[in-house]
Amino acid sequence: MRLISERFTPTDASHFGGPATADDLSDMATTRLAIVTGGNKGIGYAIVKDLCRLFDGDVYLTARDVGRGLAAVDRLNGLGLKPKFHQLDVTDAGSVAAFAAFVADNYAGVDVLVNNAAIAFKAAATEPFGVQAEETIRVNYFALRSVCDALFPLLRAGARVVNLSSSAGRLSVIPGEELKRKLSSPQLTVDELDALVRQFVDSAKAGDHAQAGWPSTAYGVSKVAVSALTFVQQRAFDADPRADIVVNSVHPGYVDTDMTSHKGPLTIEQGAEAPVYLSLLPPGESDVKGRYVWCDKTVKDWCQC
Repeated sequence: MRLISERFTPTDASHFGGPATADDLSDMATTRLAIVTGGNKGIGYAIVKDLCRLFDGDVYLTARDVGRGLAAVDRLNGLGLKPKFHQLDVTDAGSVAAFAAFVADNYAGVDVLVNNAAIAFKAAATEPFGVQAEETIRVNYFALRSVCDALFPLLRAGARVVNLSSSAGRLSVIPGEELKRKLSSPQLTVDELDALVRQFVDSAKAGDHAQAGWPSTAYGVSKVAVSALTFVQQRAFDADPRADIVVNSVHPGYVDTDMTSHKGPLTIEQGAEAPVYLSLLPPGESDVKGRYVWCDKTVKDWCQC
């Protein structure tokens, strides 16, 4: 199996530069905060780089491997940028909880959250489709959900959340009309969406996913689920007492990364443009809100495109 990175080696490292001083903690408590998951390379790295230049506050590059994460921070330091680092394996409940506790202890809240971390099996992968489906959904959907569950209570009024989707995350990827209806329902709940993606995994393992209306792309289903989740999340934020929290999903483009086996024509900097734009939407945004956004920053009709 070829995933986009190796498993991390746990260490006691928490943030780049060693333990924070009392003065550091005082400053951090009043500082705005942006977080990028899977930030040590590819689009995530480019998003961190742009946010360091454009966001007024601390930018956390997170990665599951401490060594790779700190190496990425060093590269950005060489460009005159000052991201911070914290270990975060989105698939590890303990790691997610530890990071959320760190944020809660040191900051007044989260102002930007970019859910970028994801995996994709290569076309030549030899694992059975059921195995690919289970692992892809586990990482790309359920791990993203766990990060949201941990960090959403810490979002401040006016926060911006960006879920990295894909052109493969369009509803039209799903062949089954009944599945399309359920996934696009304005009454869809998180529990119902969870049940649908588990149904996909079960069908993939049984080998009857096509008959059940699912496509033969685990990555596509995972990103359709991320897009659908985004709409559910925005409906919840619309009823939240914290004003002006906006979440969007975004197709960053076909980018030259490890995930695409470097076949994408876009640079990582080009792939970061739309996610960064969504991260920095102005206060009171009402149009680009709970939407599916293309790499050129245009809003697409998820149900029709």
